[in-house]
Amino acid sequence: MTPLQACLLLSCALFAVGLAGALTRRHAIVVLIGVELMLNAANLNFIAFWRYGPHPEALAGVIFVIFSVGVAAAEAAVGLALIIAIYRHYKTVNLDRITQLRAESRPPVESAGESSAAAHS
Repeated sequence: MTPLQACLLLSCALFAVGLAGALTRRHAIVVLIGVELMLNAANLNFIAFWRYGPHPEALAGVIFVIFSVGVAAAEAAVGLALIIAIYRHYKTVNLDRITQLRAESRPPVESAGESSAAAHS
């Protein structure tokens, strides 16, 4: 087995564990951890193909990984902020118990065209 195949096999295993965690778990933080594992598997692929590619001096794989880590950090920050907001409202992070995102007590918002048409008729 070549080193590239070993890296790709490890990346495939990481992605499979992350996908299983994201699809089968009901806890929101565990789902985010699964998504992070999938992003790390993609980063490992970028580094493996860069390192064992025809031109490893080009640093293209490293640039992709740095960009991907930045995107993953932003995704984690936004995801955790959403989980905190949902926890404050619903008092749970169990995804099965969160069935709606808007409160039922608020009346529906009418558009400007509907309210002016009703006033003129």
